[in-house]
Amino acid sequence: MKVQAIPSRLEKVCVDRGMKMTGQRRIIAKVLSESEDHPDVEELYRRSMEADPNVSIATVYRTVRLFEEAGLLDRLDFGDGRARYEPASDDHHDHLIDVNSGKVIEFHDDEVEKLQIKIAEKYGFRLIGHRMELYGTSIDKAESGKSDE
Repeated sequence: MKVQAIPSRLEKVCVDRGMKMTGQRRIIAKVLSESEDHPDVEELYRRSMEADPNVSIATVYRTVRLFEEAGLLDRLDFGDGRARYEPASDDHHDHLIDVNSGKVIEFHDDEVEKLQIKIAEKYGFRLIGHRMELYGTSIDKAESGKSDE
């Protein structure tokens, strides 16, 4: 008796939309669903190869493009020359990117959201969406002269 693996969140969405799900697409969907970071295609390929050494880089590129065109993935550009991906979500968040380490922090701030609406209205716009990415460097407490006390 063959035991069916539990489908990942992204795989479920694909199936619900009637997309054909090959074994390799399932693996890529699972890797994306389980990612806690924002992997690029090379990293998706590396992680997918751990599950199935027969996955090709071309398959990863095609699958990412398919998922992106279907609105299942958001393509992100953090200024390092590599497209990164995260599953599309109704749960809005913004990104804070450390340009030295590459660390990405996802955040949501109600005050920032209200200010963006206010700014759009000031210029005669009704805000229907946005993407905010803040770039900076981590402040070392020793350098800043601040302490936890």
